[in-house]
Amino acid sequence: MSGQGHRRRRQKGQRRDRSVRLSLTVDEHAAIRTAADRLGMAVSAYASEVVVAAATQAEPPQWSPWRELMGEVIRAAGQSRHIGANLDQAVKALQAGGHPTRALEEYARVAAYSTRNLDELAEQIRSRLR
Repeated sequence: MSGQGHRRRRQKGQRRDRSVRLSLTVDEHAAIRTAADRLGMAVSAYASEVVVAAATQAEPPQWSPWRELMGEVIRAAGQSRHIGANLDQAVKALQAGGHPTRALEEYARVAAYSTRNLDELAEQIRSRLR
């Protein structure tokens, strides 16, 4: 798992609208980034979860195959959305030109359907990780 481009969706009903500023050394930040990368999390999301776990005397986030699977599903959903957006643009361009094909329109529908399925699967995995 790469540490680049991690974006985590907010969990439904759990809006984080407060922030805490932390001052870290280069080494401390590197250690936190390494731990976050290992879990497929953004640094700020990881730090938030670790601080809340410490404050509530709960277990901090740890690597699990389920968490890794969720990360992969989230990335697949993002790629699927990107494909769907491209297909949607192609369908609109064809419709504007007056020559859309049914196959391309059906492909766009299938891409949108698969995206919804991936999003639902990611949410199911996320709920089991809580």
